[in-house]
Amino acid sequence: MRRGRDMLRAMTQRYTSFADFWPFYLREHSKAPTRALHYVGTSLVVAIAVGVVLTGRWGWLIALPLAGYAFAWVAHFAVEKNRPATFTYPLWSLAADFRMWRLWLTGRLGPELDRAGVVRKNRSE
Repeated sequence: MRRGRDMLRAMTQRYTSFADFWPFYLREHSKAPTRALHYVGTSLVVAIAVGVVLTGRWGWLIALPLAGYAFAWVAHFAVEKNRPATFTYPLWSLAADFRMWRLWLTGRLGPELDRAGVVRKNRSE
């Protein structure tokens, strides 16, 4: 029942600041496999961007959104079973994705998930 109420609130709520959007974003990524697929996509985006800069093969820039969105959308539709926040908040979603990735890489995502109310099976998620 709680999930249904959360989904209804998410559909009707309009976020006016990134600070308010951030906890919502984390709740929309509540399952560890969803976050893992996002990490893969974001890591690929960073690797492709670095490769483009180092090689000057600018045509590879087209792969950036494909790499990022392919993994993210599979995660949302197949794992999380929700609508990607990108459809409503494209720029904040992009910023939040990189923030989540950075916090995960530095081992500081857990407290953020806790503050957002994300229930985790174990503390290592």
